[in-house]
Parts: sequence; C-alpha cells; structure tokens
Amino acid sequence: MGHEYRDYSKESCPSMKNILLLDSEGKRVAVKYFSDDWPTHAAKLAYEKSVFTKTLKTNARSEAEITMFDGYIVVYKFVHDLHFFVTAGDDENELILANVLQGFYDAVGLLLRNDVEKRTALENLDLILLCIDEIGDGGIILETDSNTIAGKVATNAVDGAVPFSEQTISQALATAREHLARSLLK
Repeated sequence: MGHEYRDYSKESCPSMKNILLLDSEGKRVAVKYFSDDWPTHAAKLAYEKSVFTKTLKTNARSEAEITMFDGYIVVYKFVHDLHFFVTAGDDENELILANVLQGFYDAVGLLLRNDVEKRTALENLDLILLCIDEIGDGGIILETDSNTIAGKVATNAVDGAVPFSEQTISQALATAREHLARSLLK
C-alpha cells in the first residue's frame, strides 16, 4: 500500500485573505491580497468599496468589530481617518483574526509614534507595507505581536539602504509611492 501524501501546511495554519488599510472615504492607503478570491483589480476595488460601505455605520473605534460579509469573516477597527480590515474565510478563528488586526494596528501605532492618521501613514507607507509582510506570508499568519512586528520592520528600515538594483519590485513600488505621497502632500 502506498502512503498518500497531503500538504497540511496551508490547511492547519491560520490564514487570511487580505489586509486592508483604507481612508475615511474608502480609498486605498495600503492593501495586500493573499488569495485569488478577487482575481482582478476591479474585483478588489469593488470588494474594498462594499466592505467599507457595510462597516461605515458601525462603531468600531473603541475596539475591533467582527462581521460576516459575502461568506468571509471581516475583523475591523477605525482610528481617526484610517480603517483597518482583516478578511479571512468563514472557517477561520475569529480570535486569531482579531489578534492579527490588533497586532497590525498596534505595530503601525508604534512605527508612526501613535500618530495614526492618513497623512502620516502615507508618509510612512513603506513601513506599513513591511508590517503587512511581517504579519503574513502568502496569507498564512506568521506574527501577531505588535512589538515583534514593529521591531522587525524597524530593523529592516535601518538596514534598508539597499541599492535600487537590489530592490524587489514591491520595494521599488513602495519607494515610488512614498515619493509620490510626499510630493502630493507638499
């Protein structure tokens, strides 16, 4: 009898579908998708608009809220003019997702020195995108502790004197976004 090999890594590890950071009008500040549930850019934008609209009238300022939306679990929290969202499949653990959201929010707060608002977020977009990368890889949740996330991001930022030739496309895009954000805010 042959042994059947199954890859449990994706099944047994808690995972998420996306992390969204939107502004108070539902526009993107920083987003990352980890699944093909929304295959096109238009589908992603439509999802962001609908989840923003559905949660807008809730009071998610003091603590995170959890809702079911389009067959997904969405955990979210609003701070000043920023709206933080974590989306996962309906079979994921809500407490873990709430920890992901809290870890993301707290790490952003640490890195932005508690100045958690859209302008500061755009000025430090590279740090926020690094936060998202530290939290999950391919949707699998790796880290939820804000101090650990912020520490790794800060270390990467200090070591971040990477020549342009050695930057990944996402790093180059983050750098370009940062320069664009700075020029728009002047």
